[in-house]
Amino acid sequence: MLRQMIRIRRFEERCVELYSDSKIRGFMHLYIGEEAVAAGVLPALGPGDAVVSTYREHGHALALGIPMEAVLAEMYGRTNGCSRGRGGSMHLFDAGRRFYGGNAIVGGGLPLAVGLALADAMQGKALVTACLFGDGAVAEGEFHECLNLAALWRLPVLFCCENNFYAMGTALRRAQAQTDLALRASSYGMPAWPVDGMDPVAVTEATERAVESIRGGAGPCFLELRTYRFRAHSMYDAERYRAKSEVEEWRQRDPIPRLTESMRNDGELDDAALAAIESEVEEELAAAIAAAEAGAPEPVEGLTRFVYAERRP
Repeated sequence: MLRQMIRIRRFEERCVELYSDSKIRGFMHLYIGEEAVAAGVLPALGPGDAVVSTYREHGHALALGIPMEAVLAEMYGRTNGCSRGRGGSMHLFDAGRRFYGGNAIVGGGLPLAVGLALADAMQGKALVTACLFGDGAVAEGEFHECLNLAALWRLPVLFCCENNFYAMGTALRRAQAQTDLALRASSYGMPAWPVDGMDPVAVTEATERAVESIRGGAGPCFLELRTYRFRAHSMYDAERYRAKSEVEEWRQRDPIPRLTESMRNDGELDDAALAAIESEVEEELAAAIAAAEAGAPEPVEGLTRFVYAERRP
């Protein structure tokens, strides 16, 4: 988990540099601060389980096993990217790993997740669909529709709300009368509980418990993963809606140094092991950048490719 969180953190930090150099363009939403969620949720899923994500999905993709080279090449807009350079930062996709986005629409992944779970259930597959979304999606109509339908039909969906307490620039407490999102989800007749989203061990334990319940046929579960993004909503965000002191307070709960300290105290980590992780991640990053730089953009002749399905005889 520590290695995974460091991979995600260093990847995002390097993306800031590449974005500033105009190597990456368009919108980009960083995951810095929320790494414990990806490192805890994704590895707790099983082979064949599906994942539906949001536009802040770089960490999800990396934790699920999509190669860093494919993720970064996608952000460069290159054909060797996981979406052939057509999706960019917000639309990472990998059908082979059942990673169905990357979705620029707030709450847009919820109905997709319910549909995927329904398809698996109808085919008798004991698979789980994990749907990750932010607290801003709770205000969308499809949130209520999807939780209701999943509970009504006892669909195998794991709803993972990454509650970072800000829907873009609006604090949760200023937009929602009921800020206990797990309590709200439980009103739809499904098990729901809050989790310390800054603790990867707690996230893993909660996810494993939920997945076991879902796979056993008990229907959907809801996890409210209380976390915090240390950076602005996106690279274009002036971030004038929250106090710097609040951000610094949450930084004291940074999951990476917390887990590092805990492992040191337990004798599970020393300076050499930590340095080795950092060195391995740096090598992986260098290879990913080289692959992205060497990748080719889609030729203009292929502009309409993938827009419509080819008609079959």
